[in-house]
Amino acid sequence: MTQKTAVVVGGGIAGLASAALLAKAGMKVTLLEAREKVGGRAYIWEKDGFVFDMGPSWYLMPDAFDQFFKLMGTTADKELKLVKLEPAYQTRNEGRDEKLMIVQDLDKNKALFDSIEPGAGAKLQQYLDSAKETYDLSMKHFLYTNFENTKSFTNKEVLGKAPRFLSHLVTSLYAFSGKYVKDERLKKILNFPAVFLGASPYDTPSMYHLMTHVDLNVGVFYPMGGFYTLIEAIERIAKQHGVEIKTNSPVSKIEVNDKGIATGVTVGGVFIEADVVVGTADMHHVETKLLEPKHQTFPEKFWANKVPGPSAMLLYLGVKGRVPQLNHHTLLYTENWSKNFAEVFHKADGKRKIPNPASLYICAPSVTDPSVAPEGYENLFVLVPIAADPSIGGEGDEMFEQSVDRIIDQIADWCEIPDLKERIVVRKSMGPRDFVQQLNAWNGTALGMAHTLRQSAFFRPKNRSKKVKNLFYAGHNTIPGIGLPMCLIGAELVYKYLVDDKSTGPISDELQPVPTGGWKGLK
Repeated sequence: MTQKTAVVVGGGIAGLASAALLAKAGMKVTLLEAREKVGGRAYIWEKDGFVFDMGPSWYLMPDAFDQFFKLMGTTADKELKLVKLEPAYQTRNEGRDEKLMIVQDLDKNKALFDSIEPGAGAKLQQYLDSAKETYDLSMKHFLYTNFENTKSFTNKEVLGKAPRFLSHLVTSLYAFSGKYVKDERLKKILNFPAVFLGASPYDTPSMYHLMTHVDLNVGVFYPMGGFYTLIEAIERIAKQHGVEIKTNSPVSKIEVNDKGIATGVTVGGVFIEADVVVGTADMHHVETKLLEPKHQTFPEKFWANKVPGPSAMLLYLGVKGRVPQLNHHTLLYTENWSKNFAEVFHKADGKRKIPNPASLYICAPSVTDPSVAPEGYENLFVLVPIAADPSIGGEGDEMFEQSVDRIIDQIADWCEIPDLKERIVVRKSMGPRDFVQQLNAWNGTALGMAHTLRQSAFFRPKNRSKKVKNLFYAGHNTIPGIGLPMCLIGAELVYKYLVDDKSTGPISDELQPVPTGGWKGLK
């Protein structure tokens, strides 16, 4: 029998990983990317000796990366040069001069909590114990499953912890953290991972406190050379296993025959035939623009009542001189956090606006990695969560750029860098409109569908079409969710569908070629 073929639409990390896994398992794979380079949101921009990662900048959940590389017959250590950051990050709070440093030594972090709120160190340990338990349970039973049967819920370990797990589903992250600490500064340290999930801590289920285990117990890492080296590593591995990658190749249609089976895609007026189509571009775009209405599992009306994760104002700043006031990761928190999140997730005064002042995140990778900036200069990446609303604008828009100026002034003030604006030699911005134009992002979201209760776990769109056979999905809008690690897991879930693997945990061994008859998930 002939070799099975696959076409992957989209060259972000989910697309690259899906292509690599299917090729490793024996398929002939073609990956089609609309832009000039692969990477998706994990893109790169270079100017005047500065190398800017344009999206993801936190290397969290290293075991998810290790799992992908293991399936491909290699390791993260072989493919990347990872360093553990010390300190992991600093936080600054509006109206306070203090810098709160989160370090790799848990005892020191507990001492920090105690110095702010007596007894909070012991409470932090209890919180982390719960976070680790939830993380381990999720990895074994909920993240690596397509929820094709009840195994995730009938396992003895899960049943034994069901009351606690159900409580985590109906309690917000913010309310849950308040059971452990009272000081708002400490709550914010425990709550900020919600932003990585594209949600407000006031609306995110507390099961996601598992992310605090990731950053405080496991640690925060960085791939030397920048995050695009991760994209390059997966691209390199995919090519080694025979994946053909075609850039500047926007797909215009997913072709479906009269039996409701995907037969390939059309790109540039040319039909590319395939046994399997994997859509890893923005799911809203794939469903509503590349499929005929009768073939859409998630038509426009499906998205009408869904909650997008936030968009972002992104700034890429090349700064003359060093900026010792910043660490590799720096987080700035407004005093009125609830107002800040309301401005991001809800219309304020009848319209969307950029919060003022804004809670925001600054990455200064040149603190760790001299290769990303010329000698004597600093590379700064700034992310301001804002509403997923393309009408806010983007790069070049006058009002948007005025807001950029205001954010730079806020950083200069809060981080005690009074001459910051005068020292900027390279400047670029990105906003919701740019996410739509460059990434076909639904509502201009920077992250994808928010992890609210009704949009998490098995409530999230599944990784295969209900209307079209042999059409699968991976990426931030599908199971298991937002973030680079989740996208890698999503790629593994596509493979699991294709081989009819209903297990609930990660695949234990390196992938081997699948016999032609082993693709039991194909129709």
